[in-house]
Amino acid sequence: MGEMEFNLTPVDEKPSRRYRKGSKYDPIIDAFMNGEEALVVVAVENKDANYLRTQLNKRIDARNLRGVKVSVVNNACYLEKT
Repeated sequence: MGEMEFNLTPVDEKPSRRYRKGSKYDPIIDAFMNGEEALVVVAVENKDANYLRTQLNKRIDARNLRGVKVSVVNNACYLEKT
């Protein structure tokens, strides 16, 4: 077998994993929270309503927002202030 070159470097600790700050869905939630409407239909190009509900719910949970509900009725995604 041929020899291979390699290098081992000692370190004190592993770096922490980098997580993305925010989400591309945050502006939707921010616009809704800053708006006057209590109920809106959310539509994002090329995104299914159920997928959109899942992503918005993840962001609402991650941001610990209270008083915001996401639902899907007849393949339309709704944001509601409760």
